Amino acid sequence: MKIVVLDRSSVGEDVSIEPLEKYGEVEAYLTTKDEEAPERVKDADIIVVNKTPMNERILNKASRVKLICEFATGYDNIDLAYCTNRGIRVANVVNYSTAVVAQHTVACVLYLLEKLPYYDSYVKSGAYSSQLRFSHFGMPFQELDGKTWGIIGMGNIGSRVASIAEAFGCRVITHSISGSPGKMGYEQVEFDALLRQSDILTLHCPLSEKTRGLMNLDAFRKMKRTAVLVNVARGAVVKEEDLYTALKENLIMAAGIDVLCQEPLALDHPLLRIQDSTKLLITPHMAWAGIEARTRLVTETCLNIESFLGGGMRNALNP
Repeated sequence: MKIVVLDRSSVGEDVSIEPLEKYGEVEAYLTTKDEEAPERVKDADIIVVNKTPMNERILNKASRVKLICEFATGYDNIDLAYCTNRGIRVANVVNYSTAVVAQHTVACVLYLLEKLPYYDSYVKSGAYSSQLRFSHFGMPFQELDGKTWGIIGMGNIGSRVASIAEAFGCRVITHSISGSPGKMGYEQVEFDALLRQSDILTLHCPLSEKTRGLMNLDAFRKMKRTAVLVNVARGAVVKEEDLYTALKENLIMAAGIDVLCQEPLALDHPLLRIQDSTKLLITPHMAWAGIEARTRLVTETCLNIESFLGGGMRNALNP
């Protein structure tokens, strides 16, 4: 049994993939360019992948492949119809990063709401040491208690964030893009109401035709000027040029972004013009990547392989 790992770097070199060796010979590549993939998978029985496309062009000569394991939850790099037609089973990993993405969401909110970059710089610049008073609060900040926290996307992560927000004393409101019934215990409102009422708005929804460009200039104009937006969903849910305009024109107070339309972002990206970290925090798509989450990702992939080899199919994405 030959297992080919095409995107080894996606789980980090500090996390071992040795557990995969229990199931066969492992051939691992840190990254794989599209044009390199056909040659690398041609003798594979099992492919473990994250970003490399899995389609007819790449899999056409991979006559032995029986299983593709996605090193992630999202699987838009895989042509499921083609795999199903070929009899190639596909599995992903779910719920491995819920805790850490929720944690990162809240960290972004607190960082921005409490103006922590300003206060850290104030002390380290020597300004605090030269003042007479014991305290300094030159940039006003607010409590979370009593604020309204809006959430779009009430899956595992959104639900976890909602429970944390409640623990801080927030009123939680949600909006369903699909129109499905709201989660028990949480108030569901129309999109415009969510925009107008939210002091904090966090995004945890999948990217779809309904969510692409959801947060645009029209939406930002309906929000409170004191609002904080955090996007840990998908980059294209937010129109980035419009977010730049919203922040420059003070339509909202601040934003925390972990996902972008193009990753890595280009050096001339408009959001990089905003160097004030009390207004904009950008992290490099790392909200999901706590050491425990990445270790869990490998473990869950092993369990998917073990299930398949035993005649079952865990986390199946196709028949």
